Amino acid sequence: MTYPAVVFGGPSPEHDISVLTGLQAARLLSEAGTDPVAIYWSKVGRWYRVDPDGEASDYASGPPSKSKELRFVAQPQAGWMIKRRRLDVDTALLCCHGGPGEDGTLQGALDLAGIRYSGPDAAASVLCMDKLAFGALVVASGLPALPRQMVSPDIEPGFPPPYIVKPRFGGSSIGIHVVDDYDTALALLRTSPHMDRGAVIEPYLAGGRDLNIAIRTYPEFQLSAIEAPVSEEFYGYEEKYLSGGGIEGSARELPARLPDELEARIRSIAARVTQLAGIRSIARLDFLERGGQLWVNEINTIPGSLSLYLWVDPPMSRRQIVLDLVGEMEDSRSRVFSTAGSDGVALQGAASIAAKLG
Repeated sequence: MTYPAVVFGGPSPEHDISVLTGLQAARLLSEAGTDPVAIYWSKVGRWYRVDPDGEASDYASGPPSKSKELRFVAQPQAGWMIKRRRLDVDTALLCCHGGPGEDGTLQGALDLAGIRYSGPDAAASVLCMDKLAFGALVVASGLPALPRQMVSPDIEPGFPPPYIVKPRFGGSSIGIHVVDDYDTALALLRTSPHMDRGAVIEPYLAGGRDLNIAIRTYPEFQLSAIEAPVSEEFYGYEEKYLSGGGIEGSARELPARLPDELEARIRSIAARVTQLAGIRSIARLDFLERGGQLWVNEINTIPGSLSLYLWVDPPMSRRQIVLDLVGEMEDSRSRVFSTAGSDGVALQGAASIAAKLG
C-alpha cells in the first residue's frame, strides 16, 4: 500500500510560508484518515520524514526533533529513500512556494522518479514562475497586461516612472519594490538577493488594486470567489503573510463587491489562462484593476495556504479540496519518457570519436 506524501519547505525565500501550507494540508489529510507521509525539505536542501501533525514552531530552527533523514534518488522505482528502503510514496502533494519547489526543478526530479505530483508539470511550472515569459504569453494571447520588460543596463523602459520592480523568478510578493527612477531599479538588480537571476519592470499602477481568484481542475474545472486584498500601496509580503496572523488573516474583501461585467471578465480570463499555461490542481491568478480596466498580473501555481480560504461562495470544505488534490494525483499517470528511434543504428555505423573531432 502506498500513501500520499505532503512535501513542504525547500531552499527558497518562501520556505517558512511553505512549512505553514504543508502542515495545514497534512493536518487536513490526517483528520480525513488518509495517513499522509509528511516530508520536510530543509533550507539547505536535505530531506526529512516528519510528524504530519506537527506545529509551525517545531521548524523555527530547522528540522524538528525525531525527524528521520531521507535521500532522494531521481530514477525509476526510487524517489525518497530511508537508508536503502524506498518510502511507499507514489504521489506527492507539493506545498513548496517559490524556488526549486515551484519552478519546475522538483517537478522534473519527480518525473524521473516516476512519482505523480500536484500542480502543473515541469514545463508549465517553469513558464509560470518566469514573470517575463508568462507576461509574454498573456500579451501574445491577446489578453490584457501591463507592459513588462527585463531590467538591464542595455534596455531603457518604454514607459515613464514610477516603476514596480520584481524578481523575474520568484513568488508573488517577496523582493518587490516601487521606485521613482530606472537607476534605482538597476541598483536593485545588482544588490537584491532576490534578483540574482534577473528582474522585470513595469509601470506602477497608482490607485489600482489587486483582485485574485483561485482555480481548481479536479474533479472539474471550478473558480473560487474573487478577493480584493486591502493594502495601502501594493499587496506585498509583509501584508500578505506577516500581518493579521498570516495570509488567511490579512485584510480583504471576500467576495469582492464587483460589477457583474467585471466579475464575468475575470472568470472568462481565468478559464483562458488555465488552458494556455497548463494549469493543474490548484492555482491562484492575480489581476490588477483600476477604474474598471483589468490586467492579468501573474499566476501562482502553488499558492499560499493552497488558496483554501478563497472557496467561500459557494462554501467548500477545505478537507474535501485537499482530498480532491490527492484524488487527482491518483487518477493521473506518471510521466513516461520515450526512447523510440534510439535503436543503436546510429552508434553501430558511427566513425570513431577521434575521427569526429577531426
